[in-house]
Amino acid sequence: MVGALDGLVFDFGMGIMDKHYDPHAIEDKWMAHWLEQGYFGRDLESDADPYCVMIPPPNVTGILHMGHALNNTLQDILVRWRRMQGRNTLWVYGTDHAGIATQNVVERALAKEGRSRDTLGREAFLERVWDWREQYGGTIKRQLKRLGASCDWDNERFTMDEGLSDAVAEVFVRLYDKGLIYRANYIINWCPRCHTALSDEESEHQDTTGKLYHIRYPLRKGKTADGKDFITVATTRPETLLGDVAVAVHPEDDRYAGLETCIVELPVLKRPLQVIRDAYVDPAFGTGVVKITPAHDPNDFEMGQRHDLEQINVMHGDGSMNELAGPYAGMDRFACRKQIVADLDAAGLLEKVDDHQHAVGHCYRCDAVVEPRLSPQWFVRMKPLAEPALAAVNDGKVRFVPDRWTKVYREWMENIRDWCISRQIWWGHRIPVFTCGECKHEWASKGQPTVCPQCGSKHVTQETDVLDTWFSSWLWPFSTLGWPAQTAALQKYYPTHDLATASEIIFFWVARMIMAGLEFVGEVPFRTVYIHGTVRDDKGRKMSKSLGNSIDPLDIIEETSADALRFSLIMLTATGQDVYVSREKFEMGRNFGTKMWNAARFMQMHSEGLPCGEWARDIALSADALRADDAHILLRYQDAITSVTQNLEKYRFNDAAAALYEFVWHQFCDWYLEYTKTVFQHAESDARQQTLQIMHYCFAGALRLLHPFMPFVTEELWHAMGYVANDADTMVRAPWPERLPADVLAQGGVTAADATYVDARHELIRMGRQLRADYGLAPGEKLPFVIKPDAAETGARLEADRIALEAGLRAAAVTITDTPTPEQSRAGLLTPLGMIYLPLEGVIDVEAERTRVTEEIAKVEKFLAGADAKLGNPKFVDKAPADVVANVRATRDELATRKAKLQEQLAVLQP
Repeated sequence: MVGALDGLVFDFGMGIMDKHYDPHAIEDKWMAHWLEQGYFGRDLESDADPYCVMIPPPNVTGILHMGHALNNTLQDILVRWRRMQGRNTLWVYGTDHAGIATQNVVERALAKEGRSRDTLGREAFLERVWDWREQYGGTIKRQLKRLGASCDWDNERFTMDEGLSDAVAEVFVRLYDKGLIYRANYIINWCPRCHTALSDEESEHQDTTGKLYHIRYPLRKGKTADGKDFITVATTRPETLLGDVAVAVHPEDDRYAGLETCIVELPVLKRPLQVIRDAYVDPAFGTGVVKITPAHDPNDFEMGQRHDLEQINVMHGDGSMNELAGPYAGMDRFACRKQIVADLDAAGLLEKVDDHQHAVGHCYRCDAVVEPRLSPQWFVRMKPLAEPALAAVNDGKVRFVPDRWTKVYREWMENIRDWCISRQIWWGHRIPVFTCGECKHEWASKGQPTVCPQCGSKHVTQETDVLDTWFSSWLWPFSTLGWPAQTAALQKYYPTHDLATASEIIFFWVARMIMAGLEFVGEVPFRTVYIHGTVRDDKGRKMSKSLGNSIDPLDIIEETSADALRFSLIMLTATGQDVYVSREKFEMGRNFGTKMWNAARFMQMHSEGLPCGEWARDIALSADALRADDAHILLRYQDAITSVTQNLEKYRFNDAAAALYEFVWHQFCDWYLEYTKTVFQHAESDARQQTLQIMHYCFAGALRLLHPFMPFVTEELWHAMGYVANDADTMVRAPWPERLPADVLAQGGVTAADATYVDARHELIRMGRQLRADYGLAPGEKLPFVIKPDAAETGARLEADRIALEAGLRAAAVTITDTPTPEQSRAGLLTPLGMIYLPLEGVIDVEAERTRVTEEIAKVEKFLAGADAKLGNPKFVDKAPADVVANVRATRDELATRKAKLQEQLAVLQP
């Protein structure tokens, strides 16, 4: 096509845009194009400043949820922004083998076939898991592509791929040889459903209303200081008393003076118990006497170590009672609890039962109640690793955003406990520890040794446990780049830069990665950790299947678009705060995309045959042709560049999105494009061309600013508007906007005074619209307006802008005068440029409006009196929930404001 503007002829490469924006027609197209062109891959030859982000690897079992959508949108914004700044970006993608979760999925599938892992055997079972991973493991990868994630998809990693497995073995052997890995009998968190140990972080505590049982332990010999032949002990787990070996009191608790000379008898089993004194016991809790069960309670275990007590384990790994439980052997732990309570009651040994609120550990995978259990496990000594990692944060080498998480990290690191790294499952990295059957020599080794290095025996067996999934994940920032080999990727991209993650894995993952990076590479793994909030429903509840309040992000993509999902989430995400969503809130992003699409169509209609691509990249300003509105939008665009860039640098994503929304929707679309209609209809050629240049320059810049947030629609519009420089041009690599130099703006006639005037004129129009609304007049009804300017110069500028004023006010006519008549000036508002009036004569029935306003005041006063009565009632103020009282106060303030406004209107309507 060819077009012209007053004799200037240009090739026009834009196709006519569809009237309606169809995001699904463009999203698959552009993702396929980006992948085909290799825009997201690493560049090991580039001299540009590297920028690297590591994806928190989703579980291979995972499907996209709202938490993933938020987390990966945040990362993608950072990566796309830095890529546009010219950085050599790398966003590493990969998945976690998720030992317990994946094994559970496959075991459930086997159960449906009437089989189990034991009937298959270890090797066959592992083959089945690998087959499952091959078939289903790519689901979340496909879903993240639909979201628009610009990862290095061609170099996917997996925590059990060959390279990462080598890194895991290397790290284990180094720590073992250094004496930082050991095996010992310890109380660990045990999941009876998954049949494996859990770390402290994998045992999720839930507040539960349980029972506190007060049980009488008979004194076979002696009496207490107050003459009783029993002592009372309180417990929440009466089934564990079968493993009691002692009772304990505080060393300074005189109530139990001489108790050591008595013989305390264990109820039911009638075993004599030792009496010990230990400062751990709180004399103020219950009776001041506690039962000691070293094999079933971590605190009791520690006391047992101090006092050399026997350890009696009364449970099997599946949570059933074993032979040491006596008559309760074979019973499930909870059935045993019920029966033993009944037996104690029948024997007169159950003193009382109280309701008791306490936190109970649950398995993070299957939600089974966790059982503290004595078991031989493998551990990492953490204190030597934690000290340099704590110093790295204290010294500012790693910082948390928001900063409040620094304190949480510091407190955990200062009180760190050894890490239980062994799991009694089959899917995972098998612990590389070997034992000689002849000389009993034990050693750690990479590979599969067949001969004992001590005696030469071939009778060599490997540890059957596998490593905690997090043992591979803590190596993620450097193992994915090729470590332990000194690869080009490791040298270029490590340390990485930003990590975006959730607070619940600060201990699982973030802290351990810092420790691992310092220990094995000698450098922190990243510089900044951005902690985002949890996605909740609009009632503040965490999303879950059980509550039925989950929102599938893929449904939102289908209903709106990926861009709408991304932009809406970011607009709702205040730094470090939880995110409250509902389906309706995603309409914001959809409407924003539609607004941009319609704006582009309007611009395209007025740009046929013009060099829009040139104008998108550069602008030539003419002081003679420039108008105040042109200067205004240019300065507001400069402000948008500064605001978005600075907010991204501060990780204030929602503020950056809000700045874009304000500029594009309000400043550009609502005001500037509306203003250009009068230019296209009435202005001279030079002014029209200058406005067209500025319009395209600012819109193209807005698309670039928006691209990290809404990649699909911005890419589509970039091409549809003819902004591409060549066939290879793409928004992915478009340069990030920079402010125009001040001297260029000044020479082009752009002044702050012009921008201030236009802001004031916008406010005048808004207040004129408010007058219309105050009197119930339709927005589209043509009405007369009168303006009394605050100065002669203002009057002259308004007179010159009469056409724009009439369009903005939707006015039948605008009268600008220093002396409005009484009839003209009855209803008015003060604006920054003077008074604006809406003459009411002939426009409304004044008497009927006076009656309506009077009735409305009476209604408001009735509601106001009700609110005042509530707030004047001490019982309501003191006893009602704080948020309810606050809502009533807010409603009362709104009613008072409404009443004052109505009274002002009534005064205007008086004869």
